[in-house]
Amino acid sequence: MPKSYLSHASPASNTAITSPAGRGPMIPQKPYRPHGIMVRYHVREAQLEPPIFFSSLRPELDGFALSDALAGRFSSLVNGSDHVFRDRGPSIALRLQWPGYPSWSRQIPTRDFRSPAGGPVTRAKLAKNIAKSVSRFIAEHASRPMEQDADPAWRVGGEGIQLSDLALIRLDHVSKGSWQVQLCLLEPPKGLAATELGSALVSSRTTGTSSSLVLAMQPSSD
Repeated sequence: MPKSYLSHASPASNTAITSPAGRGPMIPQKPYRPHGIMVRYHVREAQLEPPIFFSSLRPELDGFALSDALAGRFSSLVNGSDHVFRDRGPSIALRLQWPGYPSWSRQIPTRDFRSPAGGPVTRAKLAKNIAKSVSRFIAEHASRPMEQDADPAWRVGGEGIQLSDLALIRLDHVSKGSWQVQLCLLEPPKGLAATELGSALVSSRTTGTSSSLVLAMQPSSD
């Protein structure tokens, strides 16, 4: 279950950005919603399930590092061997509403076809599939311009946000066949304003210092 969340305002948008315990701010996403006449079928009449949470064994931290998930390092993932999506079809649409980019989705499996019975995936396997998907999203958008008036703090790829900068918090059931992944920055900004995140990440890429260190070196506002 999630721990306490902090909240601070983004100077650029004057909107609240939550920060999970021990982490940086959440990636501010709008909830995914289908368009047109299918809204009633996919959202209003759908039986939406509770979120699927991803937690570390470290009690002071929410979420799970995507870099660990991609590498298959699950020793610290809480309930990693639990099966999820027991009563669903063979796949779901994974949704990302990353700020500054068009809505993005990818089908990921809910069944483990490598197992003899082809049963539901474990929480660990789901985390790895999500990490692969986020990695693909970043690779696809690394050289694409952001939308007009987008906040450059949330740019991905290149000198922007990388997979190694992110932690997986939860998966939200947002429509009949769609689940939206909720992510945050791995490290707390320690007083760094949201609009300054981009310049800190750029600095880390050009100097060879990890973004986690750049964020950690900022003076605390406490």
